[in-house]
This record gives sequence, structure tokens and C-alpha cells, in this order.
Amino acid sequence: MKLNKSEKVETNIYEIEFVIEPEQLREAISKVYRRDAKKYNVPGFRRGHAPRNRIEQIYGEDVFLYDAVNDIFPEEFEKAVEEAGLEAVGSQDVEMLSATRDEGAVLKAKVIVKPEIKLGKYTGLKAARKVYPIDESAVAAEIDQLRERNARLITKEGAAENGDTVHIDFEGFMDGEAFEGGKGEDHKLEPLGGGSFIDGFEEQIVGHVAGDEFDVNVTFPEEYHAENLAGKPAVFKVKLNKVEYKEMDEADDEFAKDVSEFDTMEEFRQSLRDKQQKQLDEQSDRELENALVDQIIETVEGEIPEVMYESATNDMLRDFMMRIESQGGIDFNTYMQMMGLSFEALRERFREDAEKQVKIRLAMEAIVKQENIVATDEDVDKEIERIAEMYSMEKEQVADLMPRENIAKDLAVNKAIDLVKEKAVIKDEPVKKGEADTEEKPKKAPAKKAAAKKPAKKAAEKPEEKPEEKNAEA
Repeated sequence: MKLNKSEKVETNIYEIEFVIEPEQLREAISKVYRRDAKKYNVPGFRRGHAPRNRIEQIYGEDVFLYDAVNDIFPEEFEKAVEEAGLEAVGSQDVEMLSATRDEGAVLKAKVIVKPEIKLGKYTGLKAARKVYPIDESAVAAEIDQLRERNARLITKEGAAENGDTVHIDFEGFMDGEAFEGGKGEDHKLEPLGGGSFIDGFEEQIVGHVAGDEFDVNVTFPEEYHAENLAGKPAVFKVKLNKVEYKEMDEADDEFAKDVSEFDTMEEFRQSLRDKQQKQLDEQSDRELENALVDQIIETVEGEIPEVMYESATNDMLRDFMMRIESQGGIDFNTYMQMMGLSFEALRERFREDAEKQVKIRLAMEAIVKQENIVATDEDVDKEIERIAEMYSMEKEQVADLMPRENIAKDLAVNKAIDLVKEKAVIKDEPVKKGEADTEEKPKKAPAKKAAAKKPAKKAAEKPEEKPEEKNAEA
């Protein structure tokens, strides 16, 4: 690759022109031929076995040339940007000015670069650090959840009540005909009254005993996912096979020994308080960081390219989709239908956070530059170890998937946030008991997010556009 020129044409936009050398282009053409020869029908040859010159005679000398340019363009574009000393965030108006096997390819593109921004005050900022009290009711609720989780199911002789576990056979009928998806055998419904079935179903099981067979009359909701059932009445024939109730242990020292490493309930209860205190402290720190960076980004001056907001929004959407599919075990499109969401509406919901994330990152990078903040090799090694432990990976895997340079940049940004906190005037603000419940749940400061992200598999980043054929020579 040879860089012909690089010049600024607009705010945050440079135009570059570069050449892909003939030898490199010819090698790329050979690769495209080996990959795509089977696409072309040549009389006298089986598909994929015709010589390249015969295919070029029939379909044109440049039949493989433009695909070859497209194949090698992303890597060569990246080299040209690097040689020009630019930090690209996107590209546009990509053109192929000429392309021949003897002279190589000449390409032109506009490079959207990271903007230069001006910061206002970022030291001596004033903010309150909220101090949340321990919630004893939350500690008691966690103990009760453990008691319920470790409870024993005991067969019940009497009538079923809300909170019991019931085992039922059922089959649904509409106008006397059984409908698809309406049948289940020995289904475990836990707890009764928990709302697992449509409204009105579970209430009609209450009061029955094991062995009873009875009808349950319900009406499907208007917004039910199956259109053939939505808003229509149905009858379920139900048999109650078994009724069980939970027998829970007392919250005493013996229970503490069974579910924890502690010998007494008081020691266990104190460990839950300590865990809650740690979570509350982390919440306070996140809110403090948000309050400080909000003040900083209000002073940011500079034109931020739209492509940066779009890219951040796409990243957030992609992370959200992966989280839904990995945690919920359902297809993302199915999740969207269940929640009644459109992709456009979801994207709009992420857009505001994406804009804030971009501004914070740019502001922190400006502080990094101004304060000459760097992450040492030791810092990077420790971060690689931390990520490897978090995701149960080998350190070598992390190092291979996450370039050290990127990790160093993220750590420097984190240090910039720490510097802002260190030089801020912070006043503790106790939160009265009960007020914490009305607090809006804070969002994690986006500026620190990147360093904790799970390593992604390597993939070649391609510019948004393929080269447009212009004045191409055969």
C-alpha cells in the first residue's frame, strides 16, 4: 500500500487516496479465482475446474478484479489511515478511481475521525455521595428465600391452597374441540396462585383435593400470542394428581451451618449485612461518578460525528441481544414479540445512553491527554488476569482477543475518572431509611464499562462501504 495524499476537507473529515500495489492485487485475484471459479459455467469443463484465463475470456478480464479489491480493501484502508496518522471512527464516499493488474488499484475515501473537543472545569467539582443504610428487612427476606429454597415438599391430604405445589393433568377445549398446545400431563404448578397460567385458571384449582377431576372455565386475553385463542372462552378438563406444601427449617444456628460457612445465625446474618453494605457502597460510588461526569460533559465543546453515536447504539443493542439470548434461552425476535417491542423503539431507548457514553469517553480521553495519564505494563497484566479470572479463560486467550493497546486505553480512562473523584469536593449525604426505595436505580458509568467487557472473538473491521467503481480500467 502506498499513501498518495491525505487532506482535511471538513470538520472531522479527511480525504485520503492510496494505491494497492500490483503484486498484492494479483495475489488477491488468484485467491478470488480459487474461491469463486465454481460460480462460472465454462463449456468443456466441470464447474470449478476451468482455467482462469478461459473464465476471463468468456466473462471479461476483470471478472475477479473488483471482488479482489473489495477483499483486500479493509486491511489496506486501515494501513492508509494509520500511515496518515488519523484515528478513524468511520468512512464514507469510498471510490475506486482505477484498477488494473499491471498498475494496481487507486482508491479514494473520506475518513471520519475522532473529534478534538474542549473541556471546561474537571477538578474541584462538587458532588454529594449518598450513604445508604442497611435494610434489615432485605436481610430477613434473603434468609427467607434460602429457607424456601431448602424447604422440603410434603404431600398434603387436604384441599389445595395458594402457595401449595400441585401436580395436574389438563387439556383445553374450545367449542368442544381440543386445541393445539392446550394439553399437559403431570404438570408441576409451583406455587399455586403465582400466575403461571392465564387469569382465572389457578383460582379454580384452590379448594380441590388430590384425585378430583373438574372443569376450569377461562377466557384467553385479547393480546394472547396465539391469534386463534385470543379473546376466546375455553374449558380445561383438569385432574389434580397431588398436592404438596413446603416445610421450612427454622432460622436458627443449625440452619446457618447447613447453608453457610458460619456456626451461628447471627454470624450468618452479619455476613449478609456486610454483603449488602458492599453493594450499597458500590451503588454510592456509581452515582457519585455519574454526578461528576454529568458536570464534565455539560462543558464539552466540539462537533461529535453522528457515526460515533450510531456505533455506540449498535454496540449497546448487540450486547443486549446477546444477553437476552444467553440468559433467557429464547430467540431475540421472540423476546421482542413477547414484550410488544419494535426494533426501532428499542433502538431509540438506547440512543440517549449511547450519546452520553460517547461524550464521557471523549471527555475522559481528553483528560488522559491533558494530564499525561498512562497505564503501565503491570496495570495491563493485572487487568488481563482479572478478565481471565472473571470469564474463566486463560490469560493467553484474553491477550490474544484483546490487544494490550486497547486495554491500556481503557485503563487510562478509568484512571482519569479516579483523578476526577480524587480532586472533587465530596460531601457525604445520609439517605434516611425508606428514601432509598424511591431512588432511581443508577446506571453503571459508561466510561468504565469497556475494561470489564467480555473479550469478543477477533473479526476484521470493514469500512461501511465497498469501493464504488469509477473510471475503472479493464
